[in-house]
Order: sequence, then C-alpha cells, then structure tokens
Amino acid sequence: MPGRGQGTYRARMQLLTDQDRTVNQRLDAELEKVEGRFAAELISDLPCVNALVSHIEQYRGKMLRPRLVLVAAMACTDADEPLNDAHCVLATVVEMVHMATLVHDDILDDADVRRRGRTINDLEGNETAIMLGDFLISHAYHLCSSLSDPRISRTIADTTNTVCEGELLQLANRNNRQLDEQTYFEIIRRKTASLCGTCCWLAASLAGGDDEVADGLYEYGERVGVAFQIVDDLLDLVGLEDTVGKSLGRDLQKGKLTLPLIRHLMTAAEPARQQLADLLDRVPAGLDPDQVSAIRQLIIASGSVEYANDWASRLVEQAKTPLARLPDTPARGQLARIADTVLTRKS
Repeated sequence: MPGRGQGTYRARMQLLTDQDRTVNQRLDAELEKVEGRFAAELISDLPCVNALVSHIEQYRGKMLRPRLVLVAAMACTDADEPLNDAHCVLATVVEMVHMATLVHDDILDDADVRRRGRTINDLEGNETAIMLGDFLISHAYHLCSSLSDPRISRTIADTTNTVCEGELLQLANRNNRQLDEQTYFEIIRRKTASLCGTCCWLAASLAGGDDEVADGLYEYGERVGVAFQIVDDLLDLVGLEDTVGKSLGRDLQKGKLTLPLIRHLMTAAEPARQQLADLLDRVPAGLDPDQVSAIRQLIIASGSVEYANDWASRLVEQAKTPLARLPDTPARGQLARIADTVLTRKS
C-alpha cells in the first residue's frame, strides 16, 4: 500500500492534471470561436475573394498569437471566469494581421510553398497577393474598431507600424556583410516580437491586469517572439522543406543575414569566413543544393548554429521570469509551456 505522503502527492498531481486539462479545453473552445470569427469577418459577396480567403486558412498553424492573447487573459482571470468577447475579437485581429504579413512575406521572398501548399503569389501572382494582404489588414482594423476602447485599435496600429519598420530595416540591410547582432535583434524584435508582446499586453489590460502584470507579460511575449524568429531563421537554413512545410533557403536567396551567418562571419577563422563569403557571392546567380549544403556544413562546423540555438534557449528562460508576477495557476503554466515549444518546433 502506498504511504500517506504518496497518496497525497498523487492526489495533488491528479488535481493539477485535471486543472491543466480544463485550461486546454477552454483554450480549444476559445480558438474555435476565433476561427469562426475570422471566417465570418472575411466573407465577401465575390466568389473569387472567398476562394482566396479559403486558401490562406490552410496557412494556419499553431495559432501562436491568438494563443498568447487567450492564455495571457486566462492567467489574469479567475479559473472559472469566462473570457469576454473582446478577447476573442483581439485574438482574431492579431491572427488577421499575422496572416497579412505571411502573404506579403511570400511576395518579398518569392516563396512558392507555405504549409505544404502553393502560396497566393505562386498561384495568382504578386498583384493578387498584395491586394489580399491589404484586404486582411483592412478587415483587421474594421473588426478592431468594433471594440469600445480606442486604445486597443491605436495599439494594434502602432504595433503594425513597428512590424513594417522591421521589414524595412531588414530590406535596407540585404546583402550587408557587416550586419551586426544588435541590428539583427532589432529587426526581429520589430518584425516578429513586437506583435507577440502586444498580444500579451492587451490581453492582460482587457482582463483588468495592473500595469506591472501587463508590462511583465509584454516582456514575456517579446522574448518568446525573438526566440521564435531565431528558430524560424535556423529552420530556413538547416531545416528540411518536407518537414518545415514551406520554401526554404529564401533568406540566403534574398541576401538576409541571420544570426548563425552573422556569427560565422564575425568569429570563424579567416579561411572559413572567406569560404562563406565566396558562396554568398554566388547567390545572385542562384544557389544549387550543393552550395546550400556547403553553407550549412560551414556554419555547423563553426558552432554558429549551436550559438543561435543557445540564444533562443536563453530568451525562452528569460521570458518565463516575469510570469512570476502572475498567480501560480495552470494558465501560467501553459504560458511557460508555450515558450518551451518554441525551441522544439519543426515547422
């Protein structure tokens, strides 16, 4: 027979398991509402528009940004308190903004595969893809304007401006072999992490969280976002297209230096640095698989991939620190797990 302490421990673990299951069930139900609101908002009387919207719904992955909104909100409310409709609207808005950036990114990168399907620019051309991205953005603000607090719309607009600035900063540094880590981190903070931080900050504010909690959740979301982009950049460089599910090697083709390349060019021995520079010089003529393989081998051998992975791991751990400002609930635990999954993602 188990001892009394063992029985108490097992009972406590069962309670935690039940609580975690409840959070997951709540989250799944809320995400279904977001998907429904997304589809309803984008319905058009034009079949051609509806067909395009239907296609990009296949781009939907783990819905990181809506998850951040919903779980951050849960972490700021009582366990049995339902989320208000504003959180569903906000989660839908950030998903629309994100989808718009994906459509536009595929144009910038000349990508032809996304979520193992053809991109809009590959199917219908850049003109259609540009207009579809604009359509998503305009609907995001149309939906956001339904919320009574104008601060929400202004914050989303400000964050979208920051995302665009990040993309413009990246474009300004294409083929810049002198790009440093500080500028790289500023690019990804703006273009990816700022929206993740805003998701958490607005969710906390809508749930009645105080400034300390909301600011802590912004720090959490921003650090998760930076780690997410580092891993995404690594997958573009050393991932497998069948696993990742989108066109890879686009950063190389477009002259975007990401963290492992920056690290290699800064620290590798001169012959290895020159070898990478020579390979990058051939990019405008088109990289063949052997050249891509050679670049991968160089940066792996120099420890630059491991260096980037270590950066992502540190950021995930740093992201968890401000979570201590929240009550110790299963929702807080879910936020920690969301951060951890950034490091194990394969697509």
